[in-house]
Amino acid sequence: MFDNIAHRYDFLNHFLSLGIDIYWRKKAIAFLSAFQPKIIMDMATGTGDFAFEALSLKPEKIIAYDLSLGMIERGRIKSKEKGVSNIVEFIKGDSEKMPFEENQFDAMTVGFGVRNFENLEQGLSEMLRVLKPNGKLVVLEIAKPRNPLITPIFKLYFHYIAPGIGRLFSKDHRAYTYLPESVAAFPEGDDFIRILNRVGFKNAQYNPLTFGICAMYTCEK
Repeated sequence: MFDNIAHRYDFLNHFLSLGIDIYWRKKAIAFLSAFQPKIIMDMATGTGDFAFEALSLKPEKIIAYDLSLGMIERGRIKSKEKGVSNIVEFIKGDSEKMPFEENQFDAMTVGFGVRNFENLEQGLSEMLRVLKPNGKLVVLEIAKPRNPLITPIFKLYFHYIAPGIGRLFSKDHRAYTYLPESVAAFPEGDDFIRILNRVGFKNAQYNPLTFGICAMYTCEK
């Protein structure tokens, strides 16, 4: 499914979010700036937008990691076009079984990807394993707003308008029906915080962004 939409993924991300997804990533990277991470992983990287945003931290290396070969190939093209292939390396692989040693990364980012893990706790445990002690994790995820004025607008747009636009441009009827389904099934807010704590992360917190449409989760090893 993700292979099928890779060619339209960037356009649809920015179009369907009205460009606010760019602000969300900048907010997450700003959180990491105080810690000056040198080795970073962007998990479920897609075509690498979060990884490229992390270049502002001036790291030595960024591993952009994703299961979809279509996304990885598109990311590699973008990396060459930007002239940063020596820093941003795209690797195809499974979040639940990563080919990395323990205690390898100073920081990890995940943008709208943890809800796609087949086994959420296994994927989070793997991320904990490869983070260095005191390493930071930042997760962005679409959330269900609680504001009674925003909620009906969000539901209309997210469940009907966005899937229709996604199907029109991507030609994949399943992908943008899957989006609201996966968000609805994700254990957000305090439920996700409890899962982070259970697998072993410390100081887990979350911050609602843009009327609660997005949540930024932060924690450390």
